[in-house]
Amino acid sequence: MTALQKSVSSSLMGTLAASCLLLTALAVQGGVAVPISAHCWLDKANFQLSYITNRTFMMAEEASFADNNTDVRLIEDKLYQGVNMRERCYLMKQVLNFTLEEVLLPKLERFQPYMQEVVSFLNGLSNKLRLCHIEGDDKHIQENVQNLKDTVKKLGESGEIKVIGELNLLFMYLRNACI
Repeated sequence: MTALQKSVSSSLMGTLAASCLLLTALAVQGGVAVPISAHCWLDKANFQLSYITNRTFMMAEEASFADNNTDVRLIEDKLYQGVNMRERCYLMKQVLNFTLEEVLLPKLERFQPYMQEVVSFLNGLSNKLRLCHIEGDDKHIQENVQNLKDTVKKLGESGEIKVIGELNLLFMYLRNACI
């Protein structure tokens, strides 16, 4: 029994020492760690609905036929430049909200019969992520999202079509970042 108590006591002391060391290291670095909200995740089941997945991909494919600018990719790994793994879902939430508010909702009448269902699905994901935020400076993320917005604006109508044509990529990036 005494050996067990010593073992548990040693284990607890080791954990306590490691925790103190970690906190000291963070304090020395100025507390650079950025807490991420617990709400920055989506359930895997959201992305396993074959009907809405098919609708999303079919709409993206239809829009990509109208996209004659093959030199530009909007949804790509470059979005993650300077963004750590734990912040990616927050970044994709920002991209999702831009896509909904500034591209899909104003074009609700296009790409029927898919648009209504896809917008409803994406709106549901956006609502599930509404409490997702990072504490601290998100300037680097906002700059990446702003670069995306600027590119879409510069391309005009063709940029908006490109966003719709890349909904399949948005779907996959959201899944990979948020589950």
